[in-house]
Amino acid sequence: MNELRGSTLRHAIGPGLLMAGAAIGVSHLVQSTRAGAEFGLLLLPVVLLACLLKYPFIEFGPRYAAATGENLLVGYRRLGRWALGLFALVTLGTMFIIQAVVTVVTAGLFGLVFGLDASPATLSAWIMGACLLLLAIGNYRGVDLGMKLIMAALTVSTLATVALAFGGEPDWSRLSGWQDAGLIWSAAGFAFLLALLGWMPIPLDVAAWHSLWTLERARETRTRPSLRHALTDFRIGYIAATLMAAAFLLLGALAMHASGVGFANSAVGFSAQLVDLYAGTLGEWSRPIIAVAALTAMFSTTLAVTDAYPRVITALFDAARAGDRGRTPGPEEHRRVPYLLALITVLGGALIMIYFAGARFTQFIDFATTVSFLSAPILAWLTLRVVTHEHVPISAQPGRGLLALAWTGLIFLLSFSLVWLGWRLLG
Repeated sequence: MNELRGSTLRHAIGPGLLMAGAAIGVSHLVQSTRAGAEFGLLLLPVVLLACLLKYPFIEFGPRYAAATGENLLVGYRRLGRWALGLFALVTLGTMFIIQAVVTVVTAGLFGLVFGLDASPATLSAWIMGACLLLLAIGNYRGVDLGMKLIMAALTVSTLATVALAFGGEPDWSRLSGWQDAGLIWSAAGFAFLLALLGWMPIPLDVAAWHSLWTLERARETRTRPSLRHALTDFRIGYIAATLMAAAFLLLGALAMHASGVGFANSAVGFSAQLVDLYAGTLGEWSRPIIAVAALTAMFSTTLAVTDAYPRVITALFDAARAGDRGRTPGPEEHRRVPYLLALITVLGGALIMIYFAGARFTQFIDFATTVSFLSAPILAWLTLRVVTHEHVPISAQPGRGLLALAWTGLIFLLSFSLVWLGWRLLG
């Protein structure tokens, strides 16, 4: 990256919003809304706590990239092949599931908006085909610009809907959800709580994605991001993702929990409920607009995830071939063919999973989010090791406050995972 110019904030803005766009998908539209629908406002502090405790580990991705000019996978390789192998194991164990989940939710919205009577697998194949075509002929710049426009539209429409929903004089005693507190400690409630934490606001894998997007943004703009600008970009996106998580939970609580509306157990069924939430608050005139906006948001998430995994796979191979000093091929040595082969592999594996998942929509999502949560302590520990490694400049390493928050988050993630494992083994 020596040929790049000095940093400006305008050139640095992009990867953070791409991360936010990837986050505002299943975890927000499905899990946050479901949390509000089933438990009212009871889980709002849990959602905010999860976002706070995961913050350091996701922030370490752009921090490492800006400080070293390397992606996070190179950092794992510097720790040793065992570290890169652990990350590869987690990635390969979850990528098909995550890709399948975001795609099937997008497919549900796609079927709803266009009134298509087709199976989830068929609709998902169409969505995957569109992503494949866009990524095969497009580039990072197109995804980046589209995400900025989508994020702006979705944020305005969602916050406006929540504000209007508050105008209905809700029953706060019921809305608080305290009467449902005992349900959280049931088998189903605890499983959902773990699933909610698993993807809130996004799995920790995104730290590596963000480091790759940061470097790709630098290549596109030919501008080296300073640490300050890279972190500012990240914080804008992360704060947006956190606020939107709270907004969707409020929307579920105000429009579903307060009225006793149940939660649909299919992609198409839930998609219809989601649009009904907006239309019931804003008016029927908004139904087609909101349906298209929600579809666009989920498609952008699917597109971001579809782009991320092939980048990670090719970066894994590059890092594995690198020497002990961590050198990887520069942008001039980047090969398009491995990216496209990885892209086809990920989409094909995800489509097979969707086909065999059938109509078990919420169980499919819960399984994917639970796997993400159980792998989180591993990814958190590896990332913390990387960003405090001796090859990272002292001035770019996290300060005491951020390190304290990181260790608190790591202890929380590990403890919760051990509790879950014990509960499953002894239950």
